[in-house]
Amino acid sequence: MDGYRSGFACFVGRPNAGKSTLTNALVGTKVAITSSKPQTTRHTIRGIVHREDGQLVLVDTPGLHRPRTLLGQRLNDLVRETWTEVDVVGFCVPADQKVGPGDKFIAAELEKIAKRTPVIGIVTKTDLVSQQQVAEQLLALQKVMDFADLIPVSAVDGYQVDALADLVLGKLPEGPALYPDGELTDEPEMTLIAELIREAALEGVRDELPHSIAVLVEEMLPREGRDDLVDIHANVYVERPSQKAIILGHRGERLKQVGITSRRHIEKLLGTRVYLDLHIKIAKDWQRDPKQLRRLGF
Repeated sequence: MDGYRSGFACFVGRPNAGKSTLTNALVGTKVAITSSKPQTTRHTIRGIVHREDGQLVLVDTPGLHRPRTLLGQRLNDLVRETWTEVDVVGFCVPADQKVGPGDKFIAAELEKIAKRTPVIGIVTKTDLVSQQQVAEQLLALQKVMDFADLIPVSAVDGYQVDALADLVLGKLPEGPALYPDGELTDEPEMTLIAELIREAALEGVRDELPHSIAVLVEEMLPREGRDDLVDIHANVYVERPSQKAIILGHRGERLKQVGITSRRHIEKLLGTRVYLDLHIKIAKDWQRDPKQLRRLGF
């Protein structure tokens, strides 16, 4: 097709800068989990945007941060590796937070690739502040590095989401579609299911706990003699017995709620009814243990 463009882009930024919410808004459905807790994203999840004039593959990455564990180091490595492989990078800075040392640290890293890969400055979460504050944030971001373009957006109310898609698509190389029409992610179903369970488990837990939660889907099978029901067995891993008690809640109420919330999203994803069997297991200090990190998919 003449003038058709296709390629890869990723959004980078500090933890909780709105990268996953923006990815979901552009794709038009939930492919990346979101939470108010930092370090929600742990895998690079690809979301695919189909348009008549091109196909944009968005790689959702973890937030870049100063690592305190082996897991943290591996997540940072994953981000940097992704930067080197995409055609366009979007640097996300929330409108409601001052441009700080963390943003400047990321900008200094991006300067290294900016000569060969266009970097777009994106002010996210514009729905949370006044137009005046958005303008001030754009000026502040402009001073951080020399961007190929600057744009304010809000994934929540859809402000300039299509304009951002136009901007990114215009910087992709000409070429054929990379994925079949209608496909929205290339992520294995079991990975997405584990992520949806982890998203539900993150809600309402104490600040120190999110980093310690990992989820592994052990088995996923259609129920024998039924074509409308899938049995899913999954384990939620934490690092200490005290954390297990938090996830379990009083008389198991919290875990039950995690099951109800995640099952609703999983049924939507799979398009079928689901029986979800959840267990909590302790994997002592797994974030610092290379062997356990491998087993949990990092």
